Amino acid sequence: MAPSWWGREGRGGGGGTPVVVKMENPNWSISEVEASAAEVTPGSPAGGGKAGRGKNARQITWVLLLKAHRVAGRLTGAASAALAVAAAARRRVAVGRTDTDAAPGESTALRTRFYGCIRVFLLLSVLLLAVEVAAYLQGWHLEVEMPGLIAVDGLFAAAYAGWMRARLEYLAPPLQFLTNACVVLFLIQSIDRLVLCLGCFWIRLKGIKPVPPAAGKEDVEAGAEDFPLVLVQIPMCNEREVYQQSIGAVCSLDWPRSNFLVQVLDDSDDATTSALIKEEVEKWQREGVRIIYRHRVIRDGYKAGNLKSAMNCSYVKDYEFVVIFDADFQPQADFLKLTVPHFKGKDDVGLVQARWSFVNKDENLLTRLQNINLCFHFEVEQQVNGTFLNFFGFNGTAGVWRIKALEDSGGWLERTTVEDMDIAVRAHLKGWKFLFLNDVECQCELPESYEAYRKQQHRWHSGPMQLFRLCFVDIIKSKIGFWKKCNLIFLFFLLRKLILPFYSFTLFCVILPMTMFVPEAELPAWVVCYIPATMSILNILPAPKSFPFIVPYLLFENTMSVTKFNAMISGLFQLGSAYEWVVTKKSGRSSEGDLVALVEKHSKQQRVGSAPNLDALTKEGSNPKKDSKKKKHNRIYRKELALSFLLLTAAARSLLSAQGIHFYFLLFQGVSFLVVGLDLIGEQVE
Repeated sequence: MAPSWWGREGRGGGGGTPVVVKMENPNWSISEVEASAAEVTPGSPAGGGKAGRGKNARQITWVLLLKAHRVAGRLTGAASAALAVAAAARRRVAVGRTDTDAAPGESTALRTRFYGCIRVFLLLSVLLLAVEVAAYLQGWHLEVEMPGLIAVDGLFAAAYAGWMRARLEYLAPPLQFLTNACVVLFLIQSIDRLVLCLGCFWIRLKGIKPVPPAAGKEDVEAGAEDFPLVLVQIPMCNEREVYQQSIGAVCSLDWPRSNFLVQVLDDSDDATTSALIKEEVEKWQREGVRIIYRHRVIRDGYKAGNLKSAMNCSYVKDYEFVVIFDADFQPQADFLKLTVPHFKGKDDVGLVQARWSFVNKDENLLTRLQNINLCFHFEVEQQVNGTFLNFFGFNGTAGVWRIKALEDSGGWLERTTVEDMDIAVRAHLKGWKFLFLNDVECQCELPESYEAYRKQQHRWHSGPMQLFRLCFVDIIKSKIGFWKKCNLIFLFFLLRKLILPFYSFTLFCVILPMTMFVPEAELPAWVVCYIPATMSILNILPAPKSFPFIVPYLLFENTMSVTKFNAMISGLFQLGSAYEWVVTKKSGRSSEGDLVALVEKHSKQQRVGSAPNLDALTKEGSNPKKDSKKKKHNRIYRKELALSFLLLTAAARSLLSAQGIHFYFLLFQGVSFLVVGLDLIGEQVE
């Protein structure tokens, strides 16, 4: 509707404040327009006297009515969203698909045992809650002295007195000791996080960043003979959604075509996907790009085995650098010109790592929370460690390696599920230095479903513990300095890979609910509320636009501690699930700018050359068995669901002790576990 105007003139020449009301349902916006000096007649008061006051009263009434309408609209939207969530939860429960429906070859033994322990803990807490409620109704508050309670007649009173004595003498001391130990670990990790943030602040304050030597325009305009030979590798496996855009972006790199070779390393076991990837490679070969398609029938060693096999090719010895891009990564055209010059004149630099940016960071709540985590990882952790220590964990992609450094470190090994961290640690022990470029970005995708994200996090947190077991002796025997050994063992592995998931799960998911049922062991409010809130604020600083999500971020991090703790235990004790490798599912999202650029440059060739093999697609469509494997489903996650009921039970128990902060934390954390347990946080599959 067109804007309506009120109060343009006041009687007697008075001028009220004109109000513009924009009728844009469901939210109306109001703006006040100051009256110009010409509208106020000489000798009249600025407010227009009684007429002006009456007109202002009518305007205030309109403002209040419109604000009330806006509030009503927001409440209606919130109610609709709540009903939609409730309907989704009801459908999820009705279908009954849980995380026990494992994929082929996926181990569920540890998961089942872990869930069994949580279930026993939940049943015990419900029983204790019933006992405490009954005792509360009898008037036996915590302030009652033990002798007075013993004097009460009755079997239940005697049993409750015995329970109080047992928790005071036997349960509270060890629980308080475990609480204090976890609080100490929590404080150490918080100090480490604070030091990293201070280091990042110092880097920004001083403008510290790696600068390539002699980076002038004449270097960019030099002939092809002045550009080093670069090998570009794209490992992929059944990633049909993203192969085309990643190959297109790599083949469009601004580098002399005679000086770089692209290896498409396909481990797909789906014949149609392999045919499509091979056809895409042949299309770019016809356009003059030096690109090779390699396919392994047997996927020994997963990604590490794929890269190792590619590095064994005879022509690799002619190249000086190798760049690795995962299948969903889309480098900018000037990626090599921004990274490779950093090796010039620095013979001890073995790796130059770029940061990631995400094309789907605003897709849903899950991707927004991941974006917060990864922004902190790159902006703070990687940048600070690269600036002050010249060492950080290789991110597995969007990095340039000096091939000599790879060979000197022993090459790719298939012994863990984190081959990128493995090669980085071995290169560091050999004395190679790493550079991190925070201002060079490479676009990629974030997992949009909780199932994909959970499996990714399991691999990322079980692999480091495997690696720590394997390389601990090598670290001790290495020739690097004493402080570098301490950083590698105590900070890189123990504090950030082992202690962090351990105390996050133990402190907030086990000890906190236990202290509600054993109140003689105390957990201070500043541990529950103030320190976690401060750490969350520090974590979210690199992504300031995500500040509205600070509370969901804090709760979700504690929720993910279950998966990370389970993965850490699997890797530390070499359990079956530690060796699981599941390729993270991609949705095939790409930035509009990249797609437009590729269409403008290769529109005609792409329309002709990238046509899919229709016969193969028809054959695949006629195979319902294979299609059923690729269907996506939302699931119920039993561990998270059991923990939600446990925390909500503890929240109810905290009401009897009048512990305000503990109650609210347990309540919101329990709801967070419930949302994740019902798989309501990520991609919703209808």
